Amino acid sequence: MPVVTVRELLEAGVHFGHPASRWHPRMAPYIFGKRNGVHIIDVRKTAAAMVEAFYFLRKVASQGGTILIVGTKRQAKDAIRREADRCGCPFVAERWLGGTLTNLETIRQQIKRLEELERIESSGEIERFSKKMLSSFRREKRKVVRNLEGIRNMTALPAVLLIVDPGVEDIAVKEAATLRIPVVAMLDTDCDPAPVNVPIPANDDAMRSIDLVLSRLADAVIQGREHYKGGVQVAAGFSSDQIARVAAEGISSPHADAPAENAPAASSADASDA
Repeated sequence: MPVVTVRELLEAGVHFGHPASRWHPRMAPYIFGKRNGVHIIDVRKTAAAMVEAFYFLRKVASQGGTILIVGTKRQAKDAIRREADRCGCPFVAERWLGGTLTNLETIRQQIKRLEELERIESSGEIERFSKKMLSSFRREKRKVVRNLEGIRNMTALPAVLLIVDPGVEDIAVKEAATLRIPVVAMLDTDCDPAPVNVPIPANDDAMRSIDLVLSRLADAVIQGREHYKGGVQVAAGFSSDQIARVAAEGISSPHADAPAENAPAASSADASDA
């Protein structure tokens, strides 16, 4: 099976970008054209980027690396929680706390505080609290859980960040750059792809688009984990020419030979030149 088909990308609305007035010039190579003042993303480029991201994440997972999934915008929260839970990855879906990566030890102290709050609650000590103390206790626990629930088991720095909309998560991108942690990101036509190692041009505002991209990349992590548990590592990288061939032919892997199911490309009738 292919990582993703052009038909699936089109049906999920991955090709809809932002209004042309809000575009970032560095996204020009990923733009097919514009229609009614809205940029149309080149889904062939998206398909190629999805293949590259898929096999990169699968390789990292096959070597035991941790992938941290980040996305705090409303449209992405549910998908991130669901897919992170499915593939066993840490995640940040509410708020990125400054220093989450660059000051991980301090973040770990807050997680220890959460564990202490849970111990107090489970042991029954909370029953001796006054109403004022009980209200303060619950407020503190609610805040810590909301911000740190997804990374409470992350004891070391992740190997890769998987981000939805690096424009919104700019602090996370900067921290990753400081620590030389690779970033795979789903980004729209208003984002700067320069700080991202593996940019996936896609509509990052539509829930169907986010669901599709994250679900396929979560599958990559699951496959990589299975190889890791079985003591098998995925073969090393592949060339850009192979990635382009995958996008053009719709095959499932840069190393596969059999063509996949045909899928329609975006037609020039649907978009005018940018």
